[in-house]
Amino acid sequence: MGKKGKSSKFILIFITFVVGLCSIIYELLISTISSYLMGDSIRQFSLIIGIYLASMGLGSFFSRVVDKKLVSSFIIIELLLGFVGAISVPLCYFYYSMSDAQGYQFFVLFLTGIIGSLTGFEIPLLTRIMEDEYSLKDNISNILTFDYLGALLATLIFPFFLVPFVGLYKSSIIFGLINIAMGLLSIYLLQDELKRTKRFKRMIYLCTALSSILLVSMFLSAKQFMAFWNDSIFRFPVIHTENSPYQNLTVTSHADEFRLYLNGAIQFSSKDEYRYHESLVHLPMSQIENPRRVLVLGGGEGLAARELLKYQTLEEIVIVDIDPAVSRLSSKLPLLNQLNEGSLENSKVRLVHEDAFLYLSKGIELFDVIIADLPDPTNESISRLYSAVFFRMMKQRLKPEGVICSQATSPELTPNAFWCINKTMKNAGFAYTFPYQVNVPSFGNWGFVMAKNKPDFKPHFNKEIEYKYLEDALFDQIFYFSKDIRTDDVEVNHLDAPVLLEYYLDHWQSLQSGRR
Repeated sequence: MGKKGKSSKFILIFITFVVGLCSIIYELLISTISSYLMGDSIRQFSLIIGIYLASMGLGSFFSRVVDKKLVSSFIIIELLLGFVGAISVPLCYFYYSMSDAQGYQFFVLFLTGIIGSLTGFEIPLLTRIMEDEYSLKDNISNILTFDYLGALLATLIFPFFLVPFVGLYKSSIIFGLINIAMGLLSIYLLQDELKRTKRFKRMIYLCTALSSILLVSMFLSAKQFMAFWNDSIFRFPVIHTENSPYQNLTVTSHADEFRLYLNGAIQFSSKDEYRYHESLVHLPMSQIENPRRVLVLGGGEGLAARELLKYQTLEEIVIVDIDPAVSRLSSKLPLLNQLNEGSLENSKVRLVHEDAFLYLSKGIELFDVIIADLPDPTNESISRLYSAVFFRMMKQRLKPEGVICSQATSPELTPNAFWCINKTMKNAGFAYTFPYQVNVPSFGNWGFVMAKNKPDFKPHFNKEIEYKYLEDALFDQIFYFSKDIRTDDVEVNHLDAPVLLEYYLDHWQSLQSGRR
């Protein structure tokens, strides 16, 4: 080794730590963006982690071909890894806009394989470079310890800092530049071993300078790149986008219409959301005499609360939404705040930012009506909010005469998912379920399932409430399903066997058509 002494040892240990940090960050970035774009986070994380680890093993195996020029090889690998890791997220965004789902999945796994192979290649090289400084057992111990500590830091800063405050695009470039900086630091630290390779150093400096200029330019033009990408993905121009620790929020606007998307899936259009929210809220509310307390699971944008506030007998509306970014956006963005009529600031509304599953499991308060205004089950975390145990917990929080109602995806686009939710409610112990559908032009035919323990059903709406869409005549239509979308050949969605996720993802591509 060239530079001796304690300082060189500490710097090499620091490089090891940063190498482990950057590699895991790349893996998390690719897994997260793929979960956003493709849904089914279990499948995406499992595939990417598996390919990443297998590729690390492959890279470690082929590192044996390097007998000489360990330092030069390590520096090249470090710079390559930094550059590929830096452009990984921009490439994922770009390729997704140009390819179909299968092509994108193959590309992501190929990209993961490259990063994993480079990571697997660099660790053995670094171990061999440091063998003059430590005994074999100390060397391996130090390398693995600080590599794993770097990975630990990556898993801590990624969800709590990088995703919500930096974003996926900028994070990949930042850590790519850090990776490249470690390569340059290695040149300085190990310059004694590079004395005879001035030509190599000049080439490395030139490549590093050019790649750094490119990456810095990409970082500075992040806003323009994401605006271009959003315009190519979403139907209307994007006026707001942000990443919270839980999801991506995007608002598009065109003429007199704006839309909210969560992870690329449309949540509502201002043009016709009243059809959805009136149907979700007023059907169950019409079954209760003088409702006092209502629980809304999801609905952080305040639109269900807007409809509920039309009932003068209500004393409290509790909204449980895990993501404070949704309610914050709905209060500060004038378009949204105007649409929900300031419902989130009403004194009858109590906002709780907590996971709906945890809220139901630990509470004791009872409600007249529970409304589940939750996102579609695009991943296992959301799918559990349509499980039998979840509906049982909802039942436990109902008053004896109470009613629950859940949005239930599209009975036309996702019939298996819709009827699975209906069957799961029955399995949860509700004596009677009332599946129904309404036409929401932005979505198509959209389904809901209402459940209760009493057979009585009131086929009329509250005459004191003003509706834009609902009227008593609709009762003759909305509960009828044509035979081509009716099915009982579905299973119950359980917590440990989320079949709903598979039913829904079978139709994921058709559901995504609204974003293009």
